[in-house]
Amino acid sequence: MKTKKNVWIPAIIAAAVAGLFLVFYFYISMSHANGDVSLSAPEGGTGGMHRPGGERPGGANEVFKTLGTISVFLAAVSFSWIWFKKKLKSPSWLVRQAGKLLHAVHKLLGWATLIVIAAHGIYFLIFKSGDPNIYSGLAGFVILLMIVGYGFFINKIRNKWMRTVHRSLGLLWVPTLLLHAGGSAVAAVIASLAVWVLIEILERKVGKAAESIPGDR
Repeated sequence: MKTKKNVWIPAIIAAAVAGLFLVFYFYISMSHANGDVSLSAPEGGTGGMHRPGGERPGGANEVFKTLGTISVFLAAVSFSWIWFKKKLKSPSWLVRQAGKLLHAVHKLLGWATLIVIAAHGIYFLIFKSGDPNIYSGLAGFVILLMIVGYGFFINKIRNKWMRTVHRSLGLLWVPTLLLHAGGSAVAAVIASLAVWVLIEILERKVGKAAESIPGDR
């Protein structure tokens, strides 16, 4: 029991910190909605939140926004390992191969997601520090940092609770990501669900084909 509690402590602390960031996010969002002045001034020294018209010229904003979108889909692919893990003995050869591939790149995708999100976040922390979305992004980053951390230590600390915490943080990260990324996250979730439906269809077709072959019964 003591080991179980120790394993959960970092995750609980991270969830609490993320919760505080979300409280700031909702508070500042409501302040802006009520016409209050932003806590930090944007470029040029005037008060208020950054607006599209005040963004830096050039493609830097779009590049780093795109990085954020890419990170969402990288995370979705990595997260889908939870589903494919149960399909490593699937009757479909294609599903089994996809599962093996995800197993091989799962950790790499996790690190890639963390690095890309860090680049995305650092840019907007510097140039759009008055945007309330910064706080929802920080909440998501704290949880992601813990997900990657637990993933790194899973094979080093042989404890079944490590995997439970790792998966639980992944599930907790989804609503935070939906709050921060909006449409991109929704698209990633829909794509993940579509892949799952496709897996089920493939398995049923393979199963029916195997049943129809004489001598297999």
